[in-house]
Amino acid sequence: MNDTYRTISKNFIGTYKEKGSKFIACTYPFDSEDQLKNILELSRKQHLKASHHCYAYRIGTEGKRFRANDDGEPSGTAGRPILGQIDRMELTNILLIVVRYYGGSKLGTSGLKRAYKEASKDALEQAKIIEKIKSKRYVIEFDYAITSAIMHLIKSASYTIISADYGGTKTQLILDIRDGQAQQFLKQIKDFDQLHLL
Repeated sequence: MNDTYRTISKNFIGTYKEKGSKFIACTYPFDSEDQLKNILELSRKQHLKASHHCYAYRIGTEGKRFRANDDGEPSGTAGRPILGQIDRMELTNILLIVVRYYGGSKLGTSGLKRAYKEASKDALEQAKIIEKIKSKRYVIEFDYAITSAIMHLIKSASYTIISADYGGTKTQLILDIRDGQAQQFLKQIKDFDQLHLL
């Protein structure tokens, strides 16, 4: 089943030095743009004397949302190389910030691209890559009389029950179904007249 995605387990740090400038790359598990402001503020507090805080991220289980930011470096010399390394590793739900401590010598556009790329590469090569399953939650409600049949179906297909409410004459379940099993699940529940998808 092609219903998994690759991400990182926790924060990791990589470094690169060139002509006196030091580049420190920090990875963050990241699944919402709402987190960006706080993480950038934290990075700036931790690296008060850094001249730039460039970053890139890719989020979503399909990896469709992304952004690359040069933070004052020449256009395309920082954010894009950082994003390029994220994509090389086929990762999503990740933010990578590379801070630069200026060393007094200009690196030129090719030097900057190389430095941001190598710092990012170092962090990602140290990172623990994990595979996660894409899934959706479904709420089903059915007559109490068919509970044992439904539970047998759930157990045999290894569906995950998030919560259960057995109150009254109806049973309500919240299930976590991996994307690769969704069509099978929806087909199976059609066979039960006393079951409703909420």
